[in-house]
Amino acid sequence: MNLIDDYRNPHRLQERLEVARRLATRRWTIMDVCGGQTHSLLRYGIETALADCMNFIHGPGCPVCVTPAEVIDAAIDLSQRPKVLLTTFGDMLRVPGKTGSLMQARAAGGQIRMVYSPCDAVQLAERHPDLTVIFLAVGFETTAPATALATLQAQARDLKNFAVLAHHVRVEPAMRGVAAAPSAPLSAFLAAGHVCTVTGYESLRSLAADFRLPVVVTGFEPLDLVEGIIGCLEQLESGRAEVENRYARCVRPDGNPDALRLIDRVFAVSHLSWRGFGILPDGGFTFREEYSLFDARRRFGLAPLSTLPADRESSCTAVLMGIIRPPECPLFGVTCTPDAPQGAPMVSSEGACAAYYRYAPPGATTDV
Repeated sequence: MNLIDDYRNPHRLQERLEVARRLATRRWTIMDVCGGQTHSLLRYGIETALADCMNFIHGPGCPVCVTPAEVIDAAIDLSQRPKVLLTTFGDMLRVPGKTGSLMQARAAGGQIRMVYSPCDAVQLAERHPDLTVIFLAVGFETTAPATALATLQAQARDLKNFAVLAHHVRVEPAMRGVAAAPSAPLSAFLAAGHVCTVTGYESLRSLAADFRLPVVVTGFEPLDLVEGIIGCLEQLESGRAEVENRYARCVRPDGNPDALRLIDRVFAVSHLSWRGFGILPDGGFTFREEYSLFDARRRFGLAPLSTLPADRESSCTAVLMGIIRPPECPLFGVTCTPDAPQGAPMVSSEGACAAYYRYAPPGATTDV
């Protein structure tokens, strides 16, 4: 049996689920903040198995879900300018802005190409000196190092025809925003293991202390998640609120220092707009002044992101904040489906709405 099979072992999974059930003396509410965790909780029946003794809510999900419509609109605008080639990851193509999606813009003649890495965009800039190649960069702290590396490569090669439309976000400020929201009932967090692989988890200690919420770092395999749930329950039942790492095979207290140095070299922490949240203090990264040449927003004179507050009445916002689960949205499975998504949590393959549609579709007999 290989390592992955071991973490999906159904007998061990059932045993640990029983431990979780015995631990829970009341109906605690636990939030995961990563779409990969949401998918695994539903795919492997964990949420259903524990539905009678605890409540799961799902947070921001993925960077695609929280990229503001204004960023998509700016990317569409750039793709329609002369001698500009816009590049991005495939999951960004269908995300709706206010004026449509990048896929629709490409069909209308916009110069848009899917790439698998920001370094692919650097290579395109090197091969096509007559074009300005722009990479639309989104992501948590997990993808920011690759964007920083691509920027440094472009600088080293003196590629003045390379630029980045960046919207890299930081997870902890969003967790704080959710914890502070009066309408989001919350007992504990399952922290995203892939983010903590980069950032470490020491910075989460102040979050746990400030809001008296247990924070347990966990991975994405079924047993990883159940171990994280058990960690939350052990703290909740004993009245503790601490940070605990249950993903030790991947996560260290200080994260990945090399990746963090890359981020810090190119980007500065700044206030940033999140779709569904509005402006989050220290919510993301912006280019440092010495790398402003590669900032597409500055180079092309794009307007700054709106500072208008988020629309707290929107169902998508309520899903992103964990206030409601996707089936509680009146559009879910009716006018909003993966084939005709009305919002980012459905259009993104990692969004909570897409997860529920796939594993607990409308009309299915399920407890979730």
